[in-house]
Parts: sequence; C-alpha cells; structure tokens
Amino acid sequence: MIKQILGRLPKKTGKAGDGRDAATANGNEPSNSYSVARSVEPGGNKRAGNGEHLPPAGSASTPAMNGAVVYHSNEPLPAFKDVPVSEKQNLFVRKATLCCAVYDFADPTKNLKEKEMKRQTLMELVDYVTSANGKFSEVIMLEISKMVAINLFRSSNPTPRENKAIEGVDMEEEEPLMDPAWSHLQIVYEVFLRFVASQETDAKLAKRYIDHSFILKLLDLFDSEDPRERDYLKTILHRIYGKFMVHRPFIRKAINNIFYRFIFETEKHNGIAELLEILGSIINGFALPLKEEHKLFLLRALIPLHKPKCVAMYHQQLSYCITQFVEKDCKLADTVIRGLLKYWPITNSSKEVMFLGELEEVLEATQLAEFQRCMVPLFRQIASSMNSSHFQVAERALFLWNNDHIENLIKQKFDDDELKQEESSSKREVLWKRLEEMGGESSPSGIPNGKSSQ
Repeated sequence: MIKQILGRLPKKTGKAGDGRDAATANGNEPSNSYSVARSVEPGGNKRAGNGEHLPPAGSASTPAMNGAVVYHSNEPLPAFKDVPVSEKQNLFVRKATLCCAVYDFADPTKNLKEKEMKRQTLMELVDYVTSANGKFSEVIMLEISKMVAINLFRSSNPTPRENKAIEGVDMEEEEPLMDPAWSHLQIVYEVFLRFVASQETDAKLAKRYIDHSFILKLLDLFDSEDPRERDYLKTILHRIYGKFMVHRPFIRKAINNIFYRFIFETEKHNGIAELLEILGSIINGFALPLKEEHKLFLLRALIPLHKPKCVAMYHQQLSYCITQFVEKDCKLADTVIRGLLKYWPITNSSKEVMFLGELEEVLEATQLAEFQRCMVPLFRQIASSMNSSHFQVAERALFLWNNDHIENLIKQKFDDDELKQEESSSKREVLWKRLEEMGGESSPSGIPNGKSSQ
C-alpha cells in the first residue's frame, strides 16, 4: 500500500547521469552537456525539444536591445580560412546569428567586448560575401536577409529638417544627426550591398527573401536623418532595381506613394533627394516611346514636387529628372513648362531663381512646335520676372536671352511669322489679280472701262 502511494508521487529531477539514462531509454542520443533532448540546426545551433534555442557549452548570454538573447562563446568563432569548405556554410550561419544582437550605443561603456566581437564578425561576413566563388545557397540568403532586417529595420523617430520659407536660409548648413550605432550599421550595409551586387546571388532565389515587404521597410529608412545611411540606401536600392526586374514596377509605385504623401500631406521627408537621384538613372533607361504610366508619373508626382516650400533640398535632382523626360520626348515640354508656371513662386525670390534656372534647362531641350504652344504664358511670366524688384530674379531672367537655343527659338518663331505674312500677302495679291481678271472677263465687249452707253 505504501509503495503504491510513493509510486504516485512526482520523482525528483535526477542528476546528469539519470538524465542520460532517461534520454537513452526514450530512444534519444545521450548528451554530455544537457539532460534534455535537442536537435542540431544547419548552423550548428542547438534547439531544445520545446523549440527554444539552447546555448552552446561554455557560453554566456547577452540580452540585446531587440529583446533577443544572443549567446557569445567564451572563445571566438574560427575564421573561415581555418575550416574545411564543407563547414563554411554552417560557420557563416553561426556568425550571422551572432551579428543579430543589437546593442545600445547611447552608452559607449556598455557591452564593449560584445560590440567589438560583433564588429569583427561583420567584417568577416563582408570578406566571405566578397570572395564567394559559387552561387549562394538559400540558407545563406535567408541568414543575410534576417541579419540585415534585425539590424536595419529598427524603430526610429526621424527628425526632418524644418521647412523654412525664409529667403536666404541655406538648409545644407544645418548639422544632420549622426546615428551612434553607425560603426555597426555601416558594415551591415556593406554586407548587404556586396550580397546584392554579387554575381553569385541568384535573383530568382533571392526574391523570396528580398520581397515587397522587405523593400517597403528599406524605403522607410530613406527618412533617416543620417546622410551616410541614406547614401548607402540609395546605392543598394538602385542595385536591387537593376537586379530584380520583377520588383521594378513595385519600387516605382512605392516611391510614387512616398512622393504623394510628402507633397499632399506632410511636406517632411529626409530622403527625397536620394529617391530622385535613383529615379534620374531609372528615367534615363526608359525605352521609347514612353509608356503612359511614365508620363502620368511626370504629371502627377514630379511636377507637383515643385510645390513644397523645402524644394531647395532636392531641386537639383528634381530638375535633372524633369529634363530627362523632355529629352526623351520633346512633346512633353509644353506640359512641363505649364506645370512650372502653375507652381511658380510669388513671394519666394530664392525659389524663383531656381525655377528660372530649371526653365532654361527645359527650354534647351524644347523644339519649336512645343515652344509655340506655351510661349504666350511663358513670356508673360518671364517679363514679370524681369520687372521683379529683387535684383537676382531680374538678373536671372535677363540671362535667358544669352542662351543661344532660346534665341534661336525666338528667331525661328519670328522668321515663321514673317514667312507666313509674306505667304498671306502673296495669296492676297494673287486673289486680287484673279478677281480683277474675272471682272475684266465679265464686262460687255466693245464697252470701255466696263460702262454701258445711255
């Protein structure tokens, strides 16, 4: 009776040896480190029976900012050159997992050892991706995309530069905020850039991991205050656009949406100039004749970008995109010029000077037929600018007359008008002569001057 009662009581957890016996009895491999069954993942990471990751023996755990607990071995992972080729992929996975820890750089005294270990490991990943001599497997692609997402797609509170409508304010003089974690972020960007640019990256496989959701999060980062980050993003997105043809329409549409929100809602975004720089290269590669989709993009997104007060932040890139469209299809010149006149600044003299400069670039790519369609409202505005009380505006408007192409357009128009006038005069003379001849033929014979006798 007592034995039956004792048999129902829960048994106390056994020692390591008891655990090994229990594991063996259940058909599992014996373990020297843990008393629970675990499985080995491709990267060499251990996984417990309940699905949780287990640390390797002799390792310490470090809580990261992203909530994950990353285990750092007391001994550094071996270098890629020190392991056989068959083990390099597993080692890459372990190193990429190590780099998934995100640390707090606001306090430079915290986690110094872990930060340096991560930095060195990231540099090793850069070398591995750069020197790859075979197609990347899906395991590598998955680990890179996961590591990049954890490090880059972070919650941030962008602080866009305030829009200043005051004349003479140079927004480039403002000091941008630099991300204190850039020592790690830069290397993560470098890993991703070299992965996207590598000939060993198969776009058909990689598109499963660099998907629409990934691209949208990448585009969100363009609002970063740090210009170094935006510069990397610009290069990477351009590479993605070139490599992943399947994503091209989606990328253009997503950039469209960013512009719409910026123009009609917020007028605050730090990365408009970088996005326009990418688009300038994309527009340059458009095939002829231009698709209706591309013309609508010009009409609905690029031209309205002249509206925000902070247009000076991105005007150079915007002007290049506009000019590219006119050079591709000269028939768009009338649409562009009328769009410029629609958003022409009235009280902002520095902005008006920029508009006059862009107008000159557009007119240089304009042909006579399109020039004639818009010349009346165009020169009405130019005359108004020439009469401006601001000397820089008046001076810039007068400079238009020094442009040979604009001068030739005006001369061609004048010569055409003269020719039309001469043709009209000739036609009138021919018509009068014809009428006189008809009048002479209709007079009775023998009666001079067409008068009848009484």
